[in-house]
Amino acid sequence: MKALHFRYFFTVIITIISMCANANSQNFIKAPNVSGQFYPSDKAQLVSQIDEFFLQAKSDLINEKIKIIISPHAGYIYSGLVAAYGYKAAKKQKYSTIVVLAPTHHFKFSGVSVWAKGAFETPLGLVAVDEDFTNKLIEKNKNVNFIPEVFVKEHSLEVQIPFLQRTFKDFRIVPVIVGQIDYDQCESFASSLDEIIGDREDVLIVVSTDMSHYHNAKIAKNMDDKTISFIKDLDARELLERCSKGLSELCGVFSVSAALLYAQKRNLDVSILKYADSGDVTGDKSAVVGYLSAVFYKQDKLSEDNDKTILLSDVQKKRLIEIATKTIKEYVENENILDVSEDDERFLKEEGAFVTIHKDGNLRGCIGNILGRGPLYKTVRDMAIASCSQDPRFPPVSKKELEDLEIEVSVLSKPWKISDSEEIELGVHGVIVTKDSAHRGLFLPQVATEQGWNREQFLSYLCAHKAGLPADAWKDPSITLEIFSAQVFSEKDF
Repeated sequence: MKALHFRYFFTVIITIISMCANANSQNFIKAPNVSGQFYPSDKAQLVSQIDEFFLQAKSDLINEKIKIIISPHAGYIYSGLVAAYGYKAAKKQKYSTIVVLAPTHHFKFSGVSVWAKGAFETPLGLVAVDEDFTNKLIEKNKNVNFIPEVFVKEHSLEVQIPFLQRTFKDFRIVPVIVGQIDYDQCESFASSLDEIIGDREDVLIVVSTDMSHYHNAKIAKNMDDKTISFIKDLDARELLERCSKGLSELCGVFSVSAALLYAQKRNLDVSILKYADSGDVTGDKSAVVGYLSAVFYKQDKLSEDNDKTILLSDVQKKRLIEIATKTIKEYVENENILDVSEDDERFLKEEGAFVTIHKDGNLRGCIGNILGRGPLYKTVRDMAIASCSQDPRFPPVSKKELEDLEIEVSVLSKPWKISDSEEIELGVHGVIVTKDSAHRGLFLPQVATEQGWNREQFLSYLCAHKAGLPADAWKDPSITLEIFSAQVFSEKDF
């Protein structure tokens, strides 16, 4: 018995020492656990790495207010690019409070722990805790408590914070680690969030989770595809049931389930932005970890603002790719214009679109219409014909090339004028430069990413090679600069 008491006393002492090493006991400043391990401890290196992920992430800029992001939490070299998809999609939006829901890996407990006060520290600085929000969570839900030791070694919450710091400004966090809870407790927690958030539009929920662990890539993909289908259906009950049986794997299943129940209450739509596995980085597909980036948002009516476009669903994107592909095949093989009709209300909007053709990784044709003439689906069809037959830089596509083509569609927002080139976000904004009717050029957002250009290179090439102007003409105050956002997707995305 004395030995047991001593062991218990020793464990308590070690826990207290660990807590003191990781958090300032007076100010409750939570020091990082995995800086220099999961991500760089040097500020400049960390900024450079995250910015490079943003540049590489081929993600739509979503203008509907994003309410939830699902993001992975492995080391940045493995999952950082996937995480960037979700954060990049929300990059233009502003939040005052960001709730981070993360699973526990080291401290097993029942219920939910929230870090109730102080701040979290990363190499990018301090992020203050929204103490008003955390206190309300503790007051309103009996399953929520402040258990500091839960946070001592945990990485799943911490790795989201540098991405938040690089994406948003002037926000506070609600750091939450979710232990073992059942469906009713998930529902209760979702209800608490729903009540506290109320009609606030400045609250984001980030759910930190990885997917299947250490299966070969084929098994992992099959398992994760099924898991994703339940996420898209907001089916928390079935997701919990499958994970309890080992049919699905999510280390953050309780956090995800609570978020799905919250999404049900808010009637949110879901968009899957990116799925990948660790083998995509390591090359070893024998035992991979799956990573997911997804966003949940409220789809409103099309805004009259120039920079806003209703997000296309995955089904809608896939259909537009299908229209473009079938159009090119029909025109090249038979010189016929594909007869197509759509009743999807989204496709009846008049929007600009480009169709880009690649062959063996090289450009083979790209033509579009900035504003669109007629419904979107017909614009895509017509630009597909133009890209395969009318691009003056290339001969018309031949029948023997059809099997080697990759088709990409870009659906554009309406462009809006800017007064400062610093407003251009590389990989997010396309740019139009205009001097007069004879000197006008356009680059799609993905061009900067594909070429690895910085802002000055992007604008210089645009002026010199697209608008027939001097390379530095974009600096001339008489030149008109317009930007637009785009939803860009290709066959390989599906």
